[in-house]
Amino acid sequence: MVKYLDLHKLNARFEAAFKAEFNDLIIESQYILGNKVITFETEFAQYCGASHCLGVGNGLDALTLILKGYVHLGKLNPGDHVIVPANTFIATILSVIHAGLKPILVEPSLQTYNLTAEGIKSHLNEQVKAIIIVHLYGQLADPYITTLAKTNNLLLIEDAAQAHGAKNRDNSMAGAIGDAAAFSFYPSKNLGALGDGGAVTTNDKELFNRVALLRNYGSHKKYINETIGVNSRLDSLQAGILSIKLKQLNNDNEKRRTIAQRYLKQISNDKIILPFVEVQQAHVFYAFVVRVENREVFMSYLEKYHVGFVIHYPIAPHQQNALKDFNSVHLPITETIHNTCISIPLNPIMSDEEVTYVINTLNRY
Repeated sequence: MVKYLDLHKLNARFEAAFKAEFNDLIIESQYILGNKVITFETEFAQYCGASHCLGVGNGLDALTLILKGYVHLGKLNPGDHVIVPANTFIATILSVIHAGLKPILVEPSLQTYNLTAEGIKSHLNEQVKAIIIVHLYGQLADPYITTLAKTNNLLLIEDAAQAHGAKNRDNSMAGAIGDAAAFSFYPSKNLGALGDGGAVTTNDKELFNRVALLRNYGSHKKYINETIGVNSRLDSLQAGILSIKLKQLNNDNEKRRTIAQRYLKQISNDKIILPFVEVQQAHVFYAFVVRVENREVFMSYLEKYHVGFVIHYPIAPHQQNALKDFNSVHLPITETIHNTCISIPLNPIMSDEEVTYVINTLNRY
């Protein structure tokens, strides 16, 4: 049996350090925000090459707080249009709605599954004020979108929830490519906590200050509330755990890339469409997503031979009941991706034998 992801085995590598961290927290007794959160925020900002980082409750909150922060600063206004990829996880779209803005769903490239500058151009008009790029499955979005955003005076926001450590050719990293970026530290992520967590990174001091206010009830000083905020704060235990795991992130990403290269070179089956990877460093393989025509048959085959899998994601956002206003929209590329994609095991604790077994199993399909 090759599990899709064994979280116990993944985190067992850090068990002694986690226990020491927990004991230290009990003694320090700063459970919300505090020194451990500040330490992680500093470390993660430096890692991403950003000036500022703020730990928040989760990835959805991170995106929503960025957008609300820009509304508070007057850089966005209620009802402004925000371009998002149509094939993203629904959280990206929900963040736009929660911030009182209107999501504009744009088809991705069928090759990379990400937005492209060319694909965005035809959707630009005076109502569009921002673009959210999603580095889907761990691969950075088209770098030319950065130029497009600057040329059109648009805010560029990264949904980097799946791209911790991904790097462009110019060495800019996820988290420091746009005006601001949102990360998730959900346990399965390349940098995952032992619970929920998220972060905002930015070089914008004004936005940093505004998000710091909004994440903490609209307050910089206890019991003095300057604006209507929310309660979305990274807790100290998760921050300490993330600091421990951050030291291993680059090594883990390299292991992911090594496995991905084996898959790309050794899986040879014309019934299976492999992912397109242009720049190795720009992909951290949060998921290795293949596409097949008859997914149900393929899933049954993988189950028979005990190969784990996950579908990222089985239903396109515009077809969800939660987004009824978009149900009548036809997005053929997005629908093709959501109807045919399936993620096979790829994680830094896989053995060579497990990787070989997955390759051989897919080649026999």
